[in-house]
Amino acid sequence: MTIDGRTRTCGLIGNPVEHTLSPVIHNTLAERLGHNMVYVPFLVEEGRVSDAVKGAYALNLQGMNVTIPYKSEVIDSLKDIDTLAENIGAVNTLVRTEGGYKGYNTDMEGLYRAMDSEGIRIEGEDIILLGAGGAARAVAYLCASKGAGKVYLLNRTLQKARTVAEEVNRTTGAEVVIPMTLDEYTRLPERQFLAIQGTSVGLYPHVEDVVIEDRAFYQRIHTGFDLIYSPWETKFMRLVRENGGAAFNGLKMLLYQGIIAYELWNGVKVSEEDAMAVYEKMKAHFV
Repeated sequence: MTIDGRTRTCGLIGNPVEHTLSPVIHNTLAERLGHNMVYVPFLVEEGRVSDAVKGAYALNLQGMNVTIPYKSEVIDSLKDIDTLAENIGAVNTLVRTEGGYKGYNTDMEGLYRAMDSEGIRIEGEDIILLGAGGAARAVAYLCASKGAGKVYLLNRTLQKARTVAEEVNRTTGAEVVIPMTLDEYTRLPERQFLAIQGTSVGLYPHVEDVVIEDRAFYQRIHTGFDLIYSPWETKFMRLVRENGGAAFNGLKMLLYQGIIAYELWNGVKVSEEDAMAVYEKMKAHFV
């Protein structure tokens, strides 16, 4: 890559950002597609998000990704926001427009494309969703808006699950999300489920942690999808596989949310061939 006076800059704001794989996605795509663009991570200290967004715009940055813990906080610093991001209440991509940035959420479409690439369907499926935090709330919205049958939202505290369920059901206009506590999994209907692990439990270095230990729970899962991608195989995934189900991690979700952001910034469509080339470079960090 040659950096010159015409090189455009994109980047990531968050805290921490040191272990992000996003530069692998965007710099590989720029090289493969011949775009004069470079992508770098920016550590933003607590309370400085507004300064970071104003500074990025003043420096003519083409676009930004936003990661934890700023996906909701950044909204107040935007000129405009996409309807999906507004409904989810979280932004992960900023696109430069006249007078400021417009916020988008590519996480959920990234998850949808990742699941589709593995042959996993949401439409008409009964789903177990573990967790009621920001990521799980967005997944619940995705499932409801894409035509899931029922989404059984299992969380440690019932009130938080109820809050998410009420918000998502109201926003989508469908009574799809059903709040439950974690220990109520024994009350689930007698059938096989798609299960999405939407908590941080099992994240490196706590690789032997899992939200539910009971193997009987995993016998009810035909497919498990963990949003975590480090470690490569979480305990949740292992338990799903040991009990006869298929299991996938969140690396392709990271890939596709990045690809969608790249497409927004550059007005292009990334081919599946280029997407898989990037995926192999990402995967090399783990296997």
